[in-house]
Amino acid sequence: MNHEGFNELDLTSLLSLSFSTSINELHDRLSVLGFEDIRPVHGFMFKSIIPNGATGIEIAEYLGITKQAVSKMVDYLEQRGYVMRKAHPTDKRGKIIVLTERGWLVVNAKKKILDEIEQQWIEKIGVERLQMLKEDLSKLVYEIYEGELPTKIRPVW
Repeated sequence: MNHEGFNELDLTSLLSLSFSTSINELHDRLSVLGFEDIRPVHGFMFKSIIPNGATGIEIAEYLGITKQAVSKMVDYLEQRGYVMRKAHPTDKRGKIIVLTERGWLVVNAKKKILDEIEQQWIEKIGVERLQMLKEDLSKLVYEIYEGELPTKIRPVW
């Protein structure tokens, strides 16, 4: 394999390419499992409602999008059986969005696939180098966020 072109790529490009390659593989494999209607942004939304659900406003704030965009996304996912709207436990007029059994199936499949992708990386570069990469990236992230991990991990596209 020719790696010469990669020497010309800056760090941001390499991080972006490794991220998009992993996400593409994840979604290709989810499609094979029958989750072809799931998009990357849905995974970020699922993060915001695990484990006990969230309101549309909370999801909108988490993703940095409008409540109307969240409502459309929830409609899409609800029609396909991944989420459902339930009565809010404390606000009589409000609703919370929770994962259905199918939603939990895709979340669990995603975790398994990402673990397998990480294992592929280990096979390519070795467990020590992958661990070092994770530690180095963690150190940089912790420094940027002043010792705490961000509570919101949003899509970057």
